[in-house]
Amino acid sequence: MDTRRSTNTRMVDDKSLLTYEDLSAIIDLTLWAGQLLLQHGAETQRIEETVHRLGTGMGCNWMDVMVSSNTIVVTAISGHQFRTKLRRVPALTINMAVIDAVNTLSRRVSTGELDWLQVRAELQRISTTPPRYNRWLVVAMVALSCAAFSRLAGGDWAVFGVTFVAASTAMVVRQELTRHHFNTLMMVTITAFIAALVVSSATLLGLSANLELAMAASVLLLVPGVPLINAVEDLIKGHLVTGMAQSMTGILVSACIALGLLLAIWLTGVGGL
Repeated sequence: MDTRRSTNTRMVDDKSLLTYEDLSAIIDLTLWAGQLLLQHGAETQRIEETVHRLGTGMGCNWMDVMVSSNTIVVTAISGHQFRTKLRRVPALTINMAVIDAVNTLSRRVSTGELDWLQVRAELQRISTTPPRYNRWLVVAMVALSCAAFSRLAGGDWAVFGVTFVAASTAMVVRQELTRHHFNTLMMVTITAFIAALVVSSATLLGLSANLELAMAASVLLLVPGVPLINAVEDLIKGHLVTGMAQSMTGILVSACIALGLLLAIWLTGVGGL
């Protein structure tokens, strides 16, 4: 007990106590940073470490952070004062550039390079930074990668071409549905259905004898790689709730991909895929 009391005394003495208003500003900024991380695909451990580093770098004695699949809760502590706030993250996407920018920002704050006003400006800049790549370049590169996979799997050039067209069409559909804030599972099902329709149409035209490779490769853009990787990392590091939630997300997305393919095969009557 004496050891804990002396540790708490040193923790309070190491930094000047923050006012209630300063605590409010800092917890809003740390929640903003945590929201950006969670929204764009960071794993739980990174969110906790980054938010903690950011808060203590701005003057808090301690930061308690709790992360769920779509919610982040932060408690900022300065001496005997504390503030607790919760923020829900409704839409989850993948953007590693945002994660890297927020993580770099937290390290700059921890070294005393930025104050909380500058942190607010940096978070605003990160939040409003437009996508690095043009959407049509993304469509072309995603389609090319799917088509290349079909070629590596043993497909001929006809399979390569069909996969490229199906994947590019699916990617455009996915971008539009995402822009209109469709439910993620519905978006995955519709996108897989469109990709399968394109491949089924090519099968009816007799363009190749092994277009089942194109069917599989054209929906690779929907595979939930990041959620599944984060799920494994969270489970290994002891974040069981978020790990299981991420695992279930991966399973549901995979099931929706299969459902979209099944609907297209059933509608067109194309067998053997």
